[in-house]
Amino acid sequence: MSQSLVQIYVHLVFSTKHRTPFLRDEEFRDRTHRYLAGICKNRNSPAPVIGGVEDHVHILCRLSKAIDIADLIRDLKRDSSKWIKAEQPQLAEFHWQQGYGAFSISPLHVDALSEYIIQQEEHHRQESFQDEFCRLCKKYGLEIDERYAWD
Repeated sequence: MSQSLVQIYVHLVFSTKHRTPFLRDEEFRDRTHRYLAGICKNRNSPAPVIGGVEDHVHILCRLSKAIDIADLIRDLKRDSSKWIKAEQPQLAEFHWQQGYGAFSISPLHVDALSEYIIQQEEHHRQESFQDEFCRLCKKYGLEIDERYAWD
């Protein structure tokens, strides 16, 4: 076959450092999500849905065949951090946490995950980020070392 075809959906999850609620302002949070979508698009990994609350983000993207997850996450965090600090000087201390979660998603589950991401504010009225992340890791069969999970 002379053509390479790839369709890998990935659910990315990462928080602000120490889950500091830097993204309380909903309008700025929405702008931040759009900026993250632009980074994904520029890396040929389009993100049909990005959402989250004041202390973390969920990104559903279709991973490019030319980039690995670690490089995409690095670019997302680095570029958005610079943009956030430039746009909101009062957020000069903004940082994303070091780690992240990356979970493969079947194309058959894209709609359900998209709805889940859209409903983040409602969802987090009942479940903390830490509980959510632990639940996601358990669902995907990943063990986490909580000594290092919450930087």
